[in-house]
Amino acid sequence: MRVLVVEDERLLADAIATGLRRHAMAVDVAYDGQAAMDRLAVNDYDVVVLDRDLPVVPGDEVCTTLVGSGSATRILMLTAATAVTQRVAGLGLGADDYLTKPFAFAELTARVQALARRARPAAPPVLERAGIRLDPHRHAVTRDGRPVSLSRKEFAVLAELLLAEGGVVSAELLLEKAWDEHADPFTGVVRYTVMMLRRRLGDPPVIETVLGNGYRIR
Repeated sequence: MRVLVVEDERLLADAIATGLRRHAMAVDVAYDGQAAMDRLAVNDYDVVVLDRDLPVVPGDEVCTTLVGSGSATRILMLTAATAVTQRVAGLGLGADDYLTKPFAFAELTARVQALARRARPAAPPVLERAGIRLDPHRHAVTRDGRPVSLSRKEFAVLAELLLAEGGVVSAELLLEKAWDEHADPFTGVVRYTVMMLRRRLGDPPVIETVLGNGYRIR
């Protein structure tokens, strides 16, 4: 999944991004509301973790603009405002969830994962196909009952292929969902990651290359 973290406290923003990346998420960071608007205009995010108190463009305006655009991106407001009236006001702007500071990082991760499931057609909590079982919450993968150790990018690519339920997933979509905005669209990193993923999953091969279109798991 792809996440945008919008937080003007740079240390906190970078810490959140680092933690979410450890859960195989592709994460971009914006330190003010205008930077967030610029990224939202060109990138397709599953979830935005959005602070309300932002410089340049307030978080509330970012929220209402995103909601008004009809985007499927889910919004988790993250703020120090703890009063019930403030939380209600934030949800009234169209946010999908609200988490106050300080927070437990495990709870933040769980809420982001839950919102990401709502940003696309409903998916089961555990993904299974062709003998492969992927549990996003435990960050665990098995094939025919055998544990498979994957890197974060390999895990993210496998999750996207399983979510497609046998459909073809383009290299462009894998790059968008598993890498952040700094990824070079002309790089061979997707092809290399799929190659390594095939090796780790073992024989018989389950990831098929559809020439000119992408990859799928039958």
